Amino acid sequence: MPEPLPGDFPGLVDSHCHLDFPEFDGKLEAVREEMRGLGVTHALCISVNLGGLPKVLKLAETYDNFVASVGIHPDQEDRSAVEPGQLVQLARHPRIVAIGETGLDYYRLSGDLEWQRERFRAHIRAARGSGKPLVIHTRSASDDTLRIMREEGAAEVGGVMHCFTETIEVAREAIGMGFHISFSGIVTFKSAGALREVARQVPLDRILVETDAPYLAPVPYRGQGNRPGLVRFVAEEVARLRGISLAEVAKATKENFMRLFKPPT
Repeated sequence: MPEPLPGDFPGLVDSHCHLDFPEFDGKLEAVREEMRGLGVTHALCISVNLGGLPKVLKLAETYDNFVASVGIHPDQEDRSAVEPGQLVQLARHPRIVAIGETGLDYYRLSGDLEWQRERFRAHIRAARGSGKPLVIHTRSASDDTLRIMREEGAAEVGGVMHCFTETIEVAREAIGMGFHISFSGIVTFKSAGALREVARQVPLDRILVETDAPYLAPVPYRGQGNRPGLVRFVAEEVARLRGISLAEVAKATKENFMRLFKPPT
């Protein structure tokens, strides 16, 4: 068990989770109790398709420490066009603080993926139209991801490169466009030496932490279902890598989250 937290602990934020997924049905009270016990005060519930948005919004409307995003994950293979105006309209909801998750994923899909790139462009345009930051997913596609971010003016709104697994060079270019770098449970894996080095080098005022729950549970829970409370172990690893206290990581990442997403109080 983790050590008890001091009374003045600033709290942690899970900047990316999927609490609308079936794995959490009927378990929200236990999830929230675990968050409280591990010092996690807030969570951003991420949309992956518009059909599931009502369930995501219900979470953010029911619990005042949850907020939501609106977007369509690049793995969603419905290739119908995404209208930026529709996303802008949906993003007017007061509990929606971001556009996404969006981006490019060439790992799971192959062939002509121009539809995926056009979808990504639509999300960036919606972010600019709504004035809300982007939640970007990139896998095996960093060159195209950065190119489209540049071409579409993603720097105008900034955002986060979620579940980051790329190089420090990719991180620096994203940071140069006003983006944050979010580390998940992957940073605790023994096989993630290169990523841990990135976690040492990214400026502290550009770091976020996340679970991507129900996926990617950190050590010592690897292989189990992930939950927002377990972002505590991600933050502990980042603190260890940087030679600073957990409280320092919590304070910085929470301030970064609040400054970027501006959740309603």
